[in-house]
Amino acid sequence: MPRTPDTVVFDIGNVLIHWDPRVLYREIFPDPEEMAHFLEVVCPPEFNLSLDRGRSFKDAITERLELHPEHAEAITAWDTRWQEMVPGEITATVAILEELRAAGVPLYAITNFSREKFAECEIRFPFLKEAFHDVVVSAHEGVLKPDPAIYQVLFSRNAIVPEQTIFIDDSATNVAAARNVGMHAHHFTGADGLRAVLADQGFPLTPRG
Repeated sequence: MPRTPDTVVFDIGNVLIHWDPRVLYREIFPDPEEMAHFLEVVCPPEFNLSLDRGRSFKDAITERLELHPEHAEAITAWDTRWQEMVPGEITATVAILEELRAAGVPLYAITNFSREKFAECEIRFPFLKEAFHDVVVSAHEGVLKPDPAIYQVLFSRNAIVPEQTIFIDDSATNVAAARNVGMHAHHFTGADGLRAVLADQGFPLTPRG
């Protein structure tokens, strides 16, 4: 018989804090086609994944500058103006986090995040340090979601039983991977839906609406 979860594991980016490079690069490139070219060719998703896997910003930016010197200012901004890609916390989800925390629910996080910028975000968003028993950061481990190994880091480091957890992520691929390693999982599309799912699972949350 399936176990009811009693532990909640959050993703961070676009679940608890907004992250979108276009917020910054719309300012740098008024022409949408130029912005799209930059984000697809000059600093493509693979570039960002290398940072989340643990590559330093210094090394990654230097490589991009050598390949695309004509975009030096925009490439450098990926580091120096990175925080502008994060316009703020997702208030309604953080409210859920804080309600669970106040009720004593064990809280954890697994996130694809660079080493340098996660450290900055811990300062900017204190709940990232205060709310969780443990945060598994991809850059610290050298492995990215949806690789099953990153979920196993959380389990082994904290003696967690996967079947007693519910994992929340905005990526359907990462949610499927969590289910494959035995976790309950919810594909995050908004705080109201998350609140309803967690309440249905028996977590102590105040109904909204």
